[in-house]
Amino acid sequence: MTDTIDASVAAPVYSVPQERRIVTAIPGPKSQELHERRLAVVPPGVSSALPVYIAKAHGAVLVDVDGNQFIDLGAGIGVTTIGHTETAVVAAAASQLQDVVHTLFTITPYEEYVRVAELLAEHTPGDFAKRTVLVNSGAEAVENGVKIARKYTGRSGVAVLEHAYHGRTNLTMAMNFKAAPYSTGFGPFAGDVYRAPNSYPYHDGLSGAEAAARTINYLEKTVGAADLACLVVEPIQGEGGFVVPAEGYLPALQEWCTAQGVVFIADEIQSGMARTGEYFASTHFGLVPDMVLTAKGIAGGLPLAGVTGRATIMDAAQPGGLGGTFGGNPVAAAAAVAVFEQIEKGALLGEAARIEQTLTTGLLALQEKYDIIGDVRGIGAMVAIELVEPGTGSTTKTPHAEAVSAIAAYAAQRGVLILTAGTYGNVLRFLPSLAISDELLEDALSVLDEAFAQLAR
Repeated sequence: MTDTIDASVAAPVYSVPQERRIVTAIPGPKSQELHERRLAVVPPGVSSALPVYIAKAHGAVLVDVDGNQFIDLGAGIGVTTIGHTETAVVAAAASQLQDVVHTLFTITPYEEYVRVAELLAEHTPGDFAKRTVLVNSGAEAVENGVKIARKYTGRSGVAVLEHAYHGRTNLTMAMNFKAAPYSTGFGPFAGDVYRAPNSYPYHDGLSGAEAAARTINYLEKTVGAADLACLVVEPIQGEGGFVVPAEGYLPALQEWCTAQGVVFIADEIQSGMARTGEYFASTHFGLVPDMVLTAKGIAGGLPLAGVTGRATIMDAAQPGGLGGTFGGNPVAAAAAVAVFEQIEKGALLGEAARIEQTLTTGLLALQEKYDIIGDVRGIGAMVAIELVEPGTGSTTKTPHAEAVSAIAAYAAQRGVLILTAGTYGNVLRFLPSLAISDELLEDALSVLDEAFAQLAR
């Protein structure tokens, strides 16, 4: 393998016009037929936000089996960050499929795994020696990050923040703030997990220093630093509602962790890989985490995740203690190399800033028109609006989940796919790919305007 992928090796087998187009009812007849088949063989626990079945995708547009085209403002929850079926990623995966599909790195290794580890060492914050273990999913990355921190420190306690989301495995369910629907009825859960208050400027009104003092006080009184292996934080919370902490909050937590010998872990599974205009959102806050967890956007849609940390920490695990059958699969790893290359070649960090400007300008204009938009927040292509009951935005800020559901449904019927979020279900989050044009964003914003106007009637 070479470090540079030739995108001409394999071009996408189709192209998709980058426009919104609705030609049937939503869902259309073919989607409805597929949904009936699904109900017979797939459990209801595997639910879908919108029962339209996708046949093609490219750039920032999804095409369903009925020929409807949707502006995708979710990117598979932040996975297809550089665009659906991005040419170089398709080429890299296709080329690798012809060479080696699987050997298992812990039996007979291959270069692609090593190259991804080199790129993560280069692009995660900090200029110290680093090591990376590659796994399959974000939740698996969290599990491995915690177990490595426990091995290194000899401690068992795991601290997380309010409104956090870390996955659906037994340990990560225990780490989540929100129980329903992720953990309801699935216990008992892993122990030694402690939830500390976080910084949520829209609701708590605290400065970063004040919020950090509250968090640290909780950890010292409730857990005790001597028993704490790690503090796991999302620099910008994802499922929690794209909560951006107050300035100075996260650096204060990291400083405390360093002083107490606690491993500071940045869960960058949703916020990483150029999503915020930096390779990792930690950079916006001046953070240099001991460990960075990566998944979602790292491989352009193929399953891959990583745990990258200080060599002194990562080396604590004994030979055979880390790994897994499919972790660091060569096809997914080759795709990840292409993602890193395309971020550089396409100046995609700048595209995130462009998207932020277009989205926030449009959403702030909507906030001026509709008082149920209580807050507009986010960085780069990771922006959200929090909806509150009319007239409560400057007082109680009462969550308005019904409005979020209504607006997302209205938009879907008109070809705009928007994700919901937030502990109380009252946040609309925007995670478009960095390939999305301003024209598509403005079109989507016009549909949102119609949705809010309809709701206000």
